[in-house]
Amino acid sequence: MAKRFNLAAPLLLTLTFLFSSCSMISSSSQASPAGFLQCLTKANISVFEQGEDLFNTQLDKYIRNPKFLANTTGRPLYVVMPANAHHVQIAVRCGSLNGVPLRVRSGGHDYEGLSYRSVGIEGFAMLDMSELRTVVVDNQTSTAWVESGATLGELYYAISKASDLLGFPAGVCLTVGVGGHFSGGGFGTLMRKHGLAVGNVIDAELVDANGTLLNKTTMGDDVFWAIRGGGGGSFGVVLKWQVRLVPVPATVSVFKVSVSNSQGAAVQAVTKWQKVAPALPEELYIRALVQNDMAVFRAVFLGTCDALLPLVMSRSDGIPELNLRRSDCKEMTWIESVAYVNNATVEDLTKRTTSEFDSSNGFKATTDYVRRPIRREVWAKIFNKQLGQPNAQIVLVPYGGRMSNVKEDATPFPHRAGVMYSMQLYNYWPVDSGDESGNAGAVQSKWVRDMYAFMSPYVSSNSKSRGAYFNCRDLDLGPDWGPKYFNSLFGKHLGRGMGVCTRMFMKGLVMGSRFLLPFPCLVYDGN
Repeated sequence: MAKRFNLAAPLLLTLTFLFSSCSMISSSSQASPAGFLQCLTKANISVFEQGEDLFNTQLDKYIRNPKFLANTTGRPLYVVMPANAHHVQIAVRCGSLNGVPLRVRSGGHDYEGLSYRSVGIEGFAMLDMSELRTVVVDNQTSTAWVESGATLGELYYAISKASDLLGFPAGVCLTVGVGGHFSGGGFGTLMRKHGLAVGNVIDAELVDANGTLLNKTTMGDDVFWAIRGGGGGSFGVVLKWQVRLVPVPATVSVFKVSVSNSQGAAVQAVTKWQKVAPALPEELYIRALVQNDMAVFRAVFLGTCDALLPLVMSRSDGIPELNLRRSDCKEMTWIESVAYVNNATVEDLTKRTTSEFDSSNGFKATTDYVRRPIRREVWAKIFNKQLGQPNAQIVLVPYGGRMSNVKEDATPFPHRAGVMYSMQLYNYWPVDSGDESGNAGAVQSKWVRDMYAFMSPYVSSNSKSRGAYFNCRDLDLGPDWGPKYFNSLFGKHLGRGMGVCTRMFMKGLVMGSRFLLPFPCLVYDGN
């Protein structure tokens, strides 16, 4: 029997969520914002207009990169709050009829804020998906339907209430919106065993640029392929996703171990980790975080501590440099491990607020994929480059396992076979620092750019160009970002994408901005 979990909050308190956004532009020659507003109000769709008291509250409350709370951020004319699929259809049609571009937000975690701010386009409206957040779990088929406005935490919580032995392989951050996360790939602690979130999507409902509601069958194979890694909002507004749930054992083990770089210990541990972690049994996920001359290792293992410890401490195949002890290992359920990784409780999973640090610090970030081990002396330089940047972080996520056994073109997310681990560079700064020069975060952002430049020789090769993760958008990648996000698929599936474009959009809205999607009849602005 299916179990339904409607997690919607009161309208004015709803949260904005991550969703692949786009700018949908009508073929109409003259925009009519007033006509767009009238069109929505006639349909009894809730909408906030610039100048209203609640406009900034609704827009700002869940902007996940606080640097975009600044008054200089280009803002939408309207925040549209659809409460059902029909509202989304009407909003798309109203935008088309009145020449008002739409951007879609389901989580607000877009690193560049492109789902809610203006980059090259004025006079747009934002479609806030946060009211569409129902999760329906079916134990008999081990599947779930989840709306794009739900958070990952809400999805995990609903699954746990339906079964102790089912889970889903998606991201770690609990407040990330399902819509954008799924449409860009989606990786987390179960990825080495069960692959990406998009690899476990089996159906979807989408509103196309004509306002037509489609499912997997009616949208066609090419569109269904494209929305699972190529950006759901790039091809329409994905309302909800059907996912295949995965089995998890009754006992899951976790640990967190910190290694100081005293006498180079952390450098040695990371150097060893990068070779071992991708080759460990697929049930074991060990992530590394480099910060403040320290390396912190967090692990999730689908099994007991007695089985985990020999794997990690093996001198030949493990990472004995971690000095893992039995007391470091904790056994719990899968849903408890989800909370543990976030320093949270199970009850926290449905909370839609971020930590005090995340809500008060802006950040700059970018990503890379590493295909061959980085030498120890290079890691020593990397550690040294972090000195003097206390909030700089390097997050290392191991691949291998199931990730190595999926074809590159199974979905538009191509970074699988041959990837040892992904590297995410972050640096943070307080948004209330009192800096009125407009240069807040300049030093921290420069560190990310300089580190990205430094890493170039170690993350590319003659056979593979430098990669990047679509869900971690970085405008610094410039106009040639397509091959980075999509590797050879950028050219290989050009015709396939063009076919999608012709069917989906040429008769209705044309999406517009300044960055071409991998399928160049569309252009996009982000999550």
